[in-house]
Amino acid sequence: MYKLFFKRLIDFVLGIGLFLMLSPLFILVMIFLFFANRGKPFFFQHRPGKNEKIFSIIKFKTMNDKTDEDGNLLAFDKRITKVGSFVRKYSLDEIPQLLNVIIGDMSLVGPRPLLVKYLPLYNSVQKRRHEVKPGITGWAQVNGRNTISWEQKFDFDVYYVDRVRFLFDLKILFLTAKKVLIKEGVNSSDSLNMEEFNGS
Repeated sequence: MYKLFFKRLIDFVLGIGLFLMLSPLFILVMIFLFFANRGKPFFFQHRPGKNEKIFSIIKFKTMNDKTDEDGNLLAFDKRITKVGSFVRKYSLDEIPQLLNVIIGDMSLVGPRPLLVKYLPLYNSVQKRRHEVKPGITGWAQVNGRNTISWEQKFDFDVYYVDRVRFLFDLKILFLTAKKVLIKEGVNSSDSLNMEEFNGS
């Protein structure tokens, strides 16, 4: 019953409540990024959701669009702005995803939505991460986030899919708040970014 009905209801109610509570911070970050990114405070990208349905995720834009002489985007540490670095450090770039939760594309808790180009690379077990809605945070995020391997991350995702419960979600939300406050399990260096997934 929780997975089929109450989880969505809680997402909707908490999503609106959190967005309203964080709206002053949302507006402040948006203004700073508006100037830092030449009028582009938001970043939109297609991501696969439940049952691999594609949706547009919204995040704060923490990197500029600078390219090399061949037109290729520069490396992560060459494009992140000073404001963007601060926003990422405290996970503030995730705040706009509350809108995805309110709309219903995402949940507060679930496997993180990854890139569309990864879809053909998953094995049959890894594909099961799409049996539930993706989340702003998840079991993998509170167990290492960028510091664990792709295989470990997918194992945590499937573990969550098989154990969706209210108390489990509550535990993940509590651990997420704790890790954000102490910045544990998150790459704080601007030069570090999760390497691309190339298949099992």
